[in-house]
Amino acid sequence: MKKEDVMNILDWKTKQSNVEVPFFPARVLLQDFTGIPAMVDLAAMREAVKTLGGDPKKVHPACPAGLTVDHSLQIDFSRCAIQNAPNPGGGDLQRAGKLSPVKVQPKKLSCRGQTPCRGSCGSGELGRNSGTFSSQIENTPILCPFHLQPVPEPETVLKNQEVEFGRNRERLQFFKWSSRVFKNVAVIPPGTGMAHQVNLEYLSRVVCEDKDLLFPDSVVGTDSHITMVNGLGILGWGVGGIETEAVMLGLPVSLALPEVVGCKLTGPLNPFVTSIDVVLGITKHLRQVGVAGKFVEFFGSGVSQLSIVDRTTIANMCPEYGAILSFFPVDNVTLKHLEHTGFDKTKLQSTEKYLKAVKLFRNDRNSSEPEYSQVIQINLNSIVPSVSGPKRPQDRVAVTDMKSDFQACLNEKVGFKGFQIAAEKQNDSISIHYEGSEYKLSHGSVVIAAVISCTNNCNPSVMLAAGLLAKKAVEAGLRVKPYIRTSLSPGSGMVTHYLSSSGVLPYLSKLGFEIVGYGCSTCVGNTAPLSEAVLNAVKQGDLVTCGVLSGNKSFEGRLCDCVRASYLASPPLVVAYAIAGTVNIDFQTEPLGTDPVGKNVYLRDIWPSREEVHQIEEEHVILSMFKTLKEKVEMGNKRWNSLEAPESVLFPWDLKSTYIRCPSFFDKLTKEPAALQPIENAHVLLYLGDSVTTDHISPAGSIARSSAAAKYLTNRGLTPREFNSYGARRGNDAVMTRGTFANIKLFNKFIGKPAPKTIHFPSGQTLDVFEAAELYQKEGIPLIILAGKKYGSGNSRDWAAKGPYLLGVKAVLAESYEKIHKDHLIGIGIAPLQFLPGENADSLGLSGKETFSLTFPEELFPGVTLNIKTSTGKVFSAIASFENDVEITLYKHGGLLNFVARKFL
Repeated sequence: MKKEDVMNILDWKTKQSNVEVPFFPARVLLQDFTGIPAMVDLAAMREAVKTLGGDPKKVHPACPAGLTVDHSLQIDFSRCAIQNAPNPGGGDLQRAGKLSPVKVQPKKLSCRGQTPCRGSCGSGELGRNSGTFSSQIENTPILCPFHLQPVPEPETVLKNQEVEFGRNRERLQFFKWSSRVFKNVAVIPPGTGMAHQVNLEYLSRVVCEDKDLLFPDSVVGTDSHITMVNGLGILGWGVGGIETEAVMLGLPVSLALPEVVGCKLTGPLNPFVTSIDVVLGITKHLRQVGVAGKFVEFFGSGVSQLSIVDRTTIANMCPEYGAILSFFPVDNVTLKHLEHTGFDKTKLQSTEKYLKAVKLFRNDRNSSEPEYSQVIQINLNSIVPSVSGPKRPQDRVAVTDMKSDFQACLNEKVGFKGFQIAAEKQNDSISIHYEGSEYKLSHGSVVIAAVISCTNNCNPSVMLAAGLLAKKAVEAGLRVKPYIRTSLSPGSGMVTHYLSSSGVLPYLSKLGFEIVGYGCSTCVGNTAPLSEAVLNAVKQGDLVTCGVLSGNKSFEGRLCDCVRASYLASPPLVVAYAIAGTVNIDFQTEPLGTDPVGKNVYLRDIWPSREEVHQIEEEHVILSMFKTLKEKVEMGNKRWNSLEAPESVLFPWDLKSTYIRCPSFFDKLTKEPAALQPIENAHVLLYLGDSVTTDHISPAGSIARSSAAAKYLTNRGLTPREFNSYGARRGNDAVMTRGTFANIKLFNKFIGKPAPKTIHFPSGQTLDVFEAAELYQKEGIPLIILAGKKYGSGNSRDWAAKGPYLLGVKAVLAESYEKIHKDHLIGIGIAPLQFLPGENADSLGLSGKETFSLTFPEELFPGVTLNIKTSTGKVFSAIASFENDVEITLYKHGGLLNFVARKFL
């Protein structure tokens, strides 16, 4: 940190977006998918430091790091899939361990001597006028709905957890070793909650203390939902695994001094919209204004109308409108929330005093408004209930327009919103037989409905609204068709607690929304397979079936390759569309179904009022929920506590392991970096188009049985049921390298259709990308990738850079890059080259079949232009897309890992 950096920040009006500034966050947050590569790299770095004569004990994170194991859950057991068929590609325990069914007996809970219950505690009733309903619900513990009590986990949760621990034992043992040998590393075990949620509820400090020094809490992490914490007035955002490793090892995050857009919220909030509607409304507005790469700060009288839970939900969505983060300064609403969640009173007083002293406290009574780079205004009263889809999260549709919009999507040409279904086929329906009954599937039929609380977890109002709607639906005699894959995946046990204690969980379960576990599941494609009857009907009728979920990502093909339309909706709307069984419905004029006497039941008949929701929220969302989470984090669980793990300085790598492997990044590490080598006669591994995402480059979902990764695992004696997912195997570079560019949606212009294939030009063979790269490496031929605009967009994912590096890719030549991915390429040692403005592979007449050669100058500087020569004799120029001297230094060292390792020598 230099004086010049401080002066640049003070001179923000002229320097914003034009200078790079270093940022040292107070702490780091990892989740297991992206955390395990970081910890494996640190373990491998210890090996490398020892090999070169250094002390491996010096290799420790310099910055406090929390690692939450929340991405290894898969839905092997659910209420829908009552036969408990394991998930193909996810599957059973390691063969050494066999699943033993867990039985949970309902407990009779007393009222702890409090005022008499309105219901009969322990009697098996849900409450007054509930009759014998609870006895009809499987795996639901009987409890008093009016008093907070510890809630036994449903049987499906315990079964899924048991499979999760068995399947991921090697990874969990490695995490436990990491927490023992590395200073400043705290591991949050499986079953506790999601990373961003635990961060919000447990790890957040708001103001940090170090002896006599107070400073603002801040965090960077490897999860796109880190931004949620900005709702508490804590600066935080998601970065890639490579940058996170740098921060953990004491280096700063380097970022362009951002423009700060002030978003002024005005007007009264419509009482009939949920926070999800507010989120989607603000998302659309900010996307239209254009805030990509900027900070957004909310101000104005409208902010005070938003609770902390509303703010965190809004802040959580900022990756979808392109902002780095969306910040809500601490105000009286924040302080009140912290008080309710058990913040120490002395700590709270010092927090308030400090924030006011340094002018970081927001107050509506202040007559002067902060200075911003730009100011925009949003009237909250203009927001109406909406959903988002069918292919992109930014395509927002008012619920009142849903039917007409879906019809328009059927008519439109194939594209971001169109499916191009012939007019004469739009009313087709296919009959299916399921569980002894006949049903009809048609365009718009809902086949997946998931209430996911990662984006709504801290906002009990929308989850309670879903529960109350389910209660009214069940009481009205409505049901969800059994072929629909329904699930309820809470972000933490806190959600289970308040849904149970408020008495709505059994009604959700009755409709099929039974808790399946805690962790990312449906969002990342880890859903149970659809029934054969549904799959056959979809294929037979070429139907546009739908998934509806309350997450924040709805990209095409993400849920399931046979579900072509995916809509984001608030939790109560997910339940409503599941009951309706279709998105092709006008809720204003068409009923959801009929009651037992044949009377039509409309959505307005069962939609809970804000007053109802807020009353339940006040009664049940209280301090004890946060205490429960704290106890769960600090006490762990029996499986985690009893898990054996080594305590050696160096990790004892198991050569037979298919989960944890010492990566080859340091194999050629020397004490001093070598001079930059030219790239000579490089072949093009892939010729790609625009908007190639990190999902295309390094998929996180299940491992296809015909893939190179599957062949590797099969050769090591694993069955397809034991493959697990790419995300779970990020600690094994052999699997991840074979999984690079293995996405079935990858469109390589050499092939001409979506497929994870390419051409090995010396032999003319069409091969899996890994097999072709392997041949090139054996022949000593370097590789490059040709691409269009926005290469590397989507989630930050370090293996999207590490994988190509291990395939032998020396450079990427693209029209433009997603910045964070470009930083990853530099961080791993791949040169990011950029066509000159207005030029691309087509305009230059490149076919991709040529070989390419280029030389780096001795004095490499940011933005230097290089000459590239092809085997056809063509010479053209490209920009070396290094933005500062730090990036050039990292590239000269062969990447960040080598640079940091040398610092320990």
